[in-house]
Amino acid sequence: MELKNKRKIFEEKYTIGDFTANENFLSNCLEDKVRIPFVKVPGETAIPAGRYEVILDYSDRFKRTMPHILDVPEFEGVRIHAGNTDKDTHGCLLLGSWKEGDIISDSKIAMDILMDILLRCVSREERIWITIE
Repeated sequence: MELKNKRKIFEEKYTIGDFTANENFLSNCLEDKVRIPFVKVPGETAIPAGRYEVILDYSDRFKRTMPHILDVPEFEGVRIHAGNTDKDTHGCLLLGSWKEGDIISDSKIAMDILMDILLRCVSREERIWITIE
């Protein structure tokens, strides 16, 4: 499975992208601000562009199984999860329908769709990757 977040709107506190699964549009994606390489403001910086493996594992913070983006330089515990504004991101990717500014809606619906797709991948023992560009 190939996931992709194609960043398209770069603002002072947030970034909006198009999130796809095997090149099929799934939702918009809200992240923290993209900063120059090697500059990180904890909880306010988007992960570096690149290709990363994704696994499903249990999140102690969210108390359920969720997508976990592995081996992100200078980051730990990067997840794809539900949320509504850049205050919910903390370096993670939030899925939903972009409304305006840093507001997305229907985040839980988008996450339910993604989890259904990813659980089927796991049942087929298919590896999952995400490209951030």
